[in-house]
Amino acid sequence: MWLKELSEAVGVSGQEDAVRKVILKAIDGHADQIRIDALGSITAVKSGTEGPKNPRIMLAAHMDEIGFMVQGVDSDGLIRFTNVGGIDARILPGLRVRVGDKALPGVVIWTPIHKNRDQATVKLENLRIDIGASSKEGVNGQVKRGERIAFDSTYVEMSDRVRRGKAFDDRVGCSLLVDILQGGPYPVDVLAAFTVQEEIGLRGAGVAAKILQPDLAIVLEGNPAHDLPDPLADPDDRERPNPAARLGAGPALTVMDRSMIADPRLLKWLRATADFHDIPCQLATALGGGTDAGSIHTANSGIPSAVISVPCRYIHSPSAVMHLDDYEHTLQLITAALNSLTPAVLEW
Repeated sequence: MWLKELSEAVGVSGQEDAVRKVILKAIDGHADQIRIDALGSITAVKSGTEGPKNPRIMLAAHMDEIGFMVQGVDSDGLIRFTNVGGIDARILPGLRVRVGDKALPGVVIWTPIHKNRDQATVKLENLRIDIGASSKEGVNGQVKRGERIAFDSTYVEMSDRVRRGKAFDDRVGCSLLVDILQGGPYPVDVLAAFTVQEEIGLRGAGVAAKILQPDLAIVLEGNPAHDLPDPLADPDDRERPNPAARLGAGPALTVMDRSMIADPRLLKWLRATADFHDIPCQLATALGGGTDAGSIHTANSGIPSAVISVPCRYIHSPSAVMHLDDYEHTLQLITAALNSLTPAVLEW
């Protein structure tokens, strides 16, 4: 599993270079036709053992992570910034970040509550980053407009089976896809796509799908796990079914989200595969967000698509949390699916 190295690499959307370097090292010798496309996504083919008659399956995971971009430097040396991807500003005050190409250590600052009690909400435009400079001149060209800013976070083993780190959305998918390429062989052609710029509009996946020309696609993701009780809820209501995924309950199969509806044939096949192999899995029916499947399923003449995710708490923060049981069960499900895929899966 390459998750630690992938999680700690910095790859804010549009600057996925460090993540791409880790992946290219990991898949070297495990796939054919490895290439980097015009946008920077990695595509690779692992040829199957049964020849060209079986379906060609695209497995996709995005390399980029949410983060920030430098907009300028104030006269007092504080850095103005904006978000790259979806970020809740309420989590930011006090967080450590790495700024620019030099990865300068910084802290996100906000007027302390005891100084201004009228600030009822945290707004991104009111935040700044302190890198220890006391003037604009003190920054001395170390930080330039347009450079990216990433969370300063390390991968942590919280327990024997629980892991914490940044960018599990979607380095967990990248790690799974590396494991798939390092495994096998499989009876079908595996068309791997490590995509760019998912967090700002699913941009790399559509291009990769045009290059690979798959018959069907499965997107590997880190799915939000909102499985903690609401402290404000009535205790009698805390056990109500949650439409989002839960840690430790196995891979999550997306029914639909704001970017796509999972192909019903693929969803039925994946659920049957999990049942046959006694692999725990769950359905994700919360309708928020989107994945690369939203771009892939409308590419070319239409590509049947589904999403398999590892549940992760605190997604889009520097401290996402996942369970290794879910990771391993997801890998088992994908492997079993690849070994059971036939043209009959796509019959109506």
